[in-house]
Amino acid sequence: MSDVTPLDEVGEFGLIRRIQDTVQLNQPSTILGIGDDAAILAPAAGQELVISTDLLVEGVHFDLTFCPLKHLGYKAVAVNVSDVAAMNALPTQIVVALSVPARFSVEAVEELYEGIRLACEAYNVDLVGGDTTGSRSGLTIGITALGQVEAGKAVRRSGAGPNDLLCVTGDLGGAYLGLQVLEREKQAWQADPETQPELEKYPYVLQRQLRPEARMDVVHELHDLGVVPTSMIDISDGLASEVLHLCAASGTGARVFTENLPIANPTLEVAEEFNLDPIMCMLNGGEDYELLFTVPLSDHDKIKNHPDITIIGHMVARSEGANLITKAGQPIPLRAQGFNHFE
Repeated sequence: MSDVTPLDEVGEFGLIRRIQDTVQLNQPSTILGIGDDAAILAPAAGQELVISTDLLVEGVHFDLTFCPLKHLGYKAVAVNVSDVAAMNALPTQIVVALSVPARFSVEAVEELYEGIRLACEAYNVDLVGGDTTGSRSGLTIGITALGQVEAGKAVRRSGAGPNDLLCVTGDLGGAYLGLQVLEREKQAWQADPETQPELEKYPYVLQRQLRPEARMDVVHELHDLGVVPTSMIDISDGLASEVLHLCAASGTGARVFTENLPIANPTLEVAEEFNLDPIMCMLNGGEDYELLFTVPLSDHDKIKNHPDITIIGHMVARSEGANLITKAGQPIPLRAQGFNHFE
């Protein structure tokens, strides 16, 4: 095993210098990045600034027993970029704050930052600053993402109207099933540390859990199609919860059809293995980081053949409520049963 460097051997500023050496700046709006008291940004004329922050806490949002640090760094950026995407904006910069326990080595922190760097490269964002401090408990990662959108073109949760089509990108439930696999293998390892985790059969759902992707590709494609969503949100806490958020903000109800919900075959197979209802996994699993959005009925022909967009229902008057419609046509009230941050 190679030697590792204790954090106190290089100190905070030494760690920052090592991180700074790996950073490349590509955004024209970045005037000054890491190295001063604050970054300097200059958004282009006619652009509005979009800002979002997420906090990831060890033991609450991730488990280092089965979450590689490089994957964790990538995911931390992706979930923030996903929030920017949900505003119909383009991400431009991130700021990273870390609270790191003394048990971590310099090399471990560099591995985390390698994942952050790879995500910055994938989404074309600049790492322009942040902070590092010690921690007497677990690892905490705070990332603030900044983006730009043409003035007046940001998409909020509040713009949907009755008859708007309700759409989702990609497929659902995979991240939740990936977590079930990881939790099962962790329990088996705790019971017998000699056992090796059996993960080879589950590449798709594990990728969905450990290294999700923000759907910036769809944001670009909608723009190319001339489609401007009337409302949008990313799916972090489960589809049902996010549909209810759109309804509450827009003052509408919704009809979501079970037969239209998209699920990948590998996800379906794992649901069957765990004897879990696939519909429940899609509605309440969370962490898929797909986009849920509404478009006017007049845009139907523009999106109906898109391979990565599924029309799962439509918005209705608030008085009709938000319901899941079964194959038999039976309405079931949607309930938010996804992740609760304060349980």
